[in-house]
Amino acid sequence: MTLFKVIDPATGELVDEVPATPDRQVDRALARAEEASRAWRRMDHGERGEILWSAAEILRAEAQEYAQLMAREMGKPLEQGRSEAEKCAWVCEYYAEKGPDFLAPQVVETDASRSYVSFQPLGTVLSIMPWNFPFWQVLRFSAPALMAGNAVILKHASNVPGCARQIQALYARAGLPEGLFHPLFLDNDRTGALIEDPRIHAVTLTGSTRAGKAVAARAGSVLKKTVLELGGSDPYIVLGDADVERAAEICVRSRLINSGQSCIAAKRFIVVRELRDRFESAVVEGMAAAVHGPPSREGVQVGPLARKDLRDTLHGQVEASIGKGARLLLGGELPDGPGWFYPSTVLTAVAPGMPAYEEELFGPVASIIPVDDEVEALQVANDSRYGLGGAVFTADVARGEELATRELDVGCAFVNDLVRSDPRLPFGGVKESGIGRELSGFGIREFVNVKTVWVA
Repeated sequence: MTLFKVIDPATGELVDEVPATPDRQVDRALARAEEASRAWRRMDHGERGEILWSAAEILRAEAQEYAQLMAREMGKPLEQGRSEAEKCAWVCEYYAEKGPDFLAPQVVETDASRSYVSFQPLGTVLSIMPWNFPFWQVLRFSAPALMAGNAVILKHASNVPGCARQIQALYARAGLPEGLFHPLFLDNDRTGALIEDPRIHAVTLTGSTRAGKAVAARAGSVLKKTVLELGGSDPYIVLGDADVERAAEICVRSRLINSGQSCIAAKRFIVVRELRDRFESAVVEGMAAAVHGPPSREGVQVGPLARKDLRDTLHGQVEASIGKGARLLLGGELPDGPGWFYPSTVLTAVAPGMPAYEEELFGPVASIIPVDDEVEALQVANDSRYGLGGAVFTADVARGEELATRELDVGCAFVNDLVRSDPRLPFGGVKESGIGRELSGFGIREFVNVKTVWVA
């Protein structure tokens, strides 16, 4: 039987082994979800909301314990783990409060005596989730999906099984009826087969573009709805009138979120040449000042990468970029000692053809791309197969807003601030960064049957 191994990324030591879920338990989970969802879909929205309110209380009360689990399984610094639990509480509260309004029938005047749009649950949704935000990614999807009346089957990343089990326990303690949320521990082949099971009615994945394409193809073959939140290589444009020091500080803060392992972290810093020297100096200073260390130690800002193969890939991308002409300003060397740590690294003179320009770098590596003017900055920003987030820094806020709205080919565009998700706003990308949206009213309606009702 396949065993999923949990390796502490700070030490390289084995901390847990979890067997794959046997076929009979998979079948039982699907049957229970189908049965439980029949009663759940008839429950009043307010009753469902009460369960989410309870989940939020537990998340806040036990944020430290959840943070310690995340640190041990995937290397997240404690402060960031606590913040992740707090954000999960926020999304639960948001949908408990706003969900009934989002799901209320919308009356449409026609020549019927009564006609309206009703939002009904689809059934059981398979969620395939990553390790980098092991609580947030799951709660971001499951809170609205459950509020809408669906059941959830979770296939979590293999290195965070403890997080999967704790989320199941969280919902159970909050009062969620048995069978409506169930984690399964499966490899990719068995997950692919699960997509085609008729008891699965829709699929969502947060992960790599490669994985998203595979899931979309499998789900498309059986005509099942998908929402895919995939990779990103977010451009941050620094125009000539920007506050250089503030822009650099925000860029560094964004680049180091989750030790650089975030799909919406700033990845490509596009700066006009007149500001290049000042910007490079400020970025190097900020990146160098970040506190690296074991994620379980208070005050650490950058922990290890989650797996050895991820560090090997990142270092290979850095070395290949330098080999093609990028200039190393900071870091770039593998440290001695246990664990999968990687130093804050800054590359400049990044250009097309380099991994630092073309690919997503998942770790604490900043890529600086000098440009001549605004026109070239926008061309470079959009010269990517990704389109998740992006930001513009300028003293002319109106101009920045126009560029963010009309010119950046991304799903989330920010002016003078870092890109981040917010339960009140839709989240998702374009191009190879995915399809569909999470969060806000748009997110909760992704996994419902938008049903027309006509009464003569």
